[in-house]
Amino acid sequence: MVANTQMDADKVKILGSKVKVDSIMKVAEIEEAEKQKMKRKVDKILQYKPDVFINRQLIYNYPEQLLADAGVMVIEHADFDGIERLSAVLGAEILSTFDDASETVLGSCASIEEIMIGEDKVIKFAGCQKNEACTIILRGSGNHILDEAERSLHDAICVLIAAVKNHKIIYGGGNAEIRMSLAVQELANKTEGKESLAIEAFARALRQLPTIIADNAGYDSAEIVQNLRSAIANGDNEAGLNMFKGQVDNMKELGVTECLRVKE
Repeated sequence: MVANTQMDADKVKILGSKVKVDSIMKVAEIEEAEKQKMKRKVDKILQYKPDVFINRQLIYNYPEQLLADAGVMVIEHADFDGIERLSAVLGAEILSTFDDASETVLGSCASIEEIMIGEDKVIKFAGCQKNEACTIILRGSGNHILDEAERSLHDAICVLIAAVKNHKIIYGGGNAEIRMSLAVQELANKTEGKESLAIEAFARALRQLPTIIADNAGYDSAEIVQNLRSAIANGDNEAGLNMFKGQVDNMKELGVTECLRVKE
């Protein structure tokens, strides 16, 4: 069960009220009334028959003891993001009232265990019902490396989201850049004046992308990119860079594709 509810029994929850008593016995009566109120709340929670009770807020000793006596494991003080992610992972609703005892609002997972990551203890949920969220743990020797890794991962996830939202794909391996470069170069050839120089510079900039791909792979970029440009100019619109062999090859046969949205 995932919940966002108050589980502290030592405060009278009537806003702006004052209570005057003339003996310590009356204070004890107020405390006992609060205790019984909390017990009724715990009894309502137990009607759902949960194995584990996860609460966003603190759980005080008395309700924790009642839940433990009933064989329910307690996890307290999960933050707002944590509760929402657990709900998405476990398939559980986030409850704040407990009047309708239906097991359909409960989530499930195969195991819950406390593990050590570095010097920190974390609670790991495995074999979850819905798996609509996950945790990615980054580790590194220093803050600078971790920050770089986090930025790179964030970029990769953004690309993935863009690809999922837009299923249109184009050929990779420098194919799109060379085709765009040829189209821009053609426009530059037809344009008069200094403006054509700017257009031609953009065509050169587009050709830099497949050049960088070839350089990173350790090949002769000048020759391989020129071969690609020639192949596409001669009508082979499926040509691209095969970086396993260092040659121009068919991107459709190799299955090298990119997301159109990312390229845009």
